[in-house]
Amino acid sequence: MTLIDGKAVAEQIKKEIAEEVSRIVEAGGKRPHLAAILVGHDGGSETYVAAKVKACEVCGFKSSLIRFEDDVTEEELLAKVRELNNDDDVDGFIVQLPLPKHISEDKVIETIDYRKDVDGFHPINVGRMSIGLPCYISATPNGIVELLSRYNIETKGKKCVVLGRSNIVGKPMAALMMRKGYPGDCTVTVCHSRTANIAEECRQADIIIAALGSPEFVKADMVKEGAVIIDVGTTRVPSTKTKSGFKLTGDVKFDEVAPKCSFITPVPGGVGPMTIVSLMKNTLLAGKKEIYK
Repeated sequence: MTLIDGKAVAEQIKKEIAEEVSRIVEAGGKRPHLAAILVGHDGGSETYVAAKVKACEVCGFKSSLIRFEDDVTEEELLAKVRELNNDDDVDGFIVQLPLPKHISEDKVIETIDYRKDVDGFHPINVGRMSIGLPCYISATPNGIVELLSRYNIETKGKKCVVLGRSNIVGKPMAALMMRKGYPGDCTVTVCHSRTANIAEECRQADIIIAALGSPEFVKADMVKEGAVIIDVGTTRVPSTKTKSGFKLTGDVKFDEVAPKCSFITPVPGGVGPMTIVSLMKNTLLAGKKEIYK
């Protein structure tokens, strides 16, 4: 069993990005600039955005953080999005989700200029990805593909089961795993809360990508010998063993599943660090104008 170390891979990629940014700036080019909009004071969102700002520093990017309180109106937020769309110094930007209930996330995402949509959530980027055109791929699926590639995990002709059908992970992950080329060329089954015989589907899989948000859902009897397990789940569950009283738990019952696997990602330290580094990769592409001229 090989443990997939997302933290180490992410550090390596940040180093590679920093070296490229250094070459761009030395050659008289523009330093990539990522902006983030944060609404309210959600604990998870605060943590994510702080990590993104820190990653920007490591990669040599310029970063801007724009804060609004929970009571910001939808129109005020959309006005700021349009302002960033028109700001030539900002190469890419994100609006941290979730947003307060009175603001339509769909409307905000659709207002972002798709050429600056480094989260890869805009319908144009999602559509381009689904038909294999160059685009910004959403961060978590992009990070998973990078891990498969860096660990030289065979995907061609393999049966891949994706657990979960979210717009951010499940659906794009399925599209990426069945695209032509590497990593890809899989036969993909997407399972969700309405799937019958979900355990049987999993037992047939060479690769399982678990993104249900259901702690320890995947048990040993659902996994065949030698399977590759990518655990996207990160749920805070109560724990007496940690200072905070909580521990991050994946969708896979790690201790009993790991011995059966050829490769497995831990939680934390697997997919999580790759999500932020994928955003950095998209920002570099945006700064270089490599996808949308």
